[in-house]
Amino acid sequence: SASLSNAFDVGDGGLVALILPSGWTTALITFAASDDLAGTYVPVFDGSGTGLVLTVVATAGVASNYIVLNPGTFAGIRYLKIQSGTVGSAVVQTNTVVVKTMVRRLG
Repeated sequence: SASLSNAFDVGDGGLVALILPSGWTTALITFAASDDLAGTYVPVFDGSGTGLVLTVVATAGVASNYIVLNPGTFAGIRYLKIQSGTVGSAVVQTNTVVVKTMVRRLG
């Protein structure tokens, strides 16, 4: 169990959705980005300087959650990590979960 995903390469696409499994422990989701897969990852902020935060609530009896994202928010980000919780308040997932990422070519 962990609170921070492995790094993944978005390529020349944009992150358009996340699929969270039923075992997801309720937590905010934040993102960290880097210009290199093995580089230093920093929190992602929007154009107004606000940290990018998604609120996700575990729903009893629901197999999984499909969360639609604005791909423009992630334009220009090549390498990402997904954080359960925030940098200052990580939430360790009590179950082993696999968050699926949906990436589509932009343009």
